[in-house]
Amino acid sequence: MAGSLPEPVLLSTFLGMDEITILGQEVVFKHVFYSWIAMAVLFGFALYLRGRLKLVPGGVQNFFEAVIETTEKFIMSSMGEAGKHYVPLLCGMLIYIFAMNILGLIPGCDAPTANLNTTVCMALFVFVYYNWVGLCRWKTHYINQFLGPNKWLIPLMFPLEIVSHLSRPVSLSLRLFGNIRGEEIVIILFFIMAPLLGTIPIYGLFLLGKSMQAFVFFMLTMFYISSALEGPEH
Repeated sequence: MAGSLPEPVLLSTFLGMDEITILGQEVVFKHVFYSWIAMAVLFGFALYLRGRLKLVPGGVQNFFEAVIETTEKFIMSSMGEAGKHYVPLLCGMLIYIFAMNILGLIPGCDAPTANLNTTVCMALFVFVYYNWVGLCRWKTHYINQFLGPNKWLIPLMFPLEIVSHLSRPVSLSLRLFGNIRGEEIVIILFFIMAPLLGTIPIYGLFLLGKSMQAFVFFMLTMFYISSALEGPEH
């Protein structure tokens, strides 16, 4: 019974911290292993494309150039000229999260983003990064973002703004984790009930869902960076 399991076992089960056994040794947690897999695939694919770049793109190069160009235009239209400096980070984050999400649709693999440890780490990175951007941009004036429009409202606005900012990594991590974990549970249930007819039709739906979750994380990260750059003006 679950109630008889030790607390560390229950916690690791909730977080999805199952270990991978290699050559008879439990060496690494699944979410770390599959994160490495996603990174290895992306790095390998990037090196492959780098060696085949052409002045007149075609095929895969044309596809990725269209994706990057579209994403860059979207960032620039949302953030202005300042967004140019954050295109590599935001595009990289979008592609990386998408790759990790898609691993959950491959038989025998798990999505690292279905593990709370993965999503919390990414959300904490975003939290630290956008505040660092704001501090670099505005120095000590960055504190004005937390004080409200009127000095008489500081006692009220300051704690509210602190809570609002602290809730951002919580919402980022739980939203991505909950949606991806829920989709994987549904896939397993459908596979148990109808191995082929139950899973193949919903693969397209879940592919769209996993793409949307990566885009939502990307959008919120872009919004947080943009608000940090505009901080004291609010």
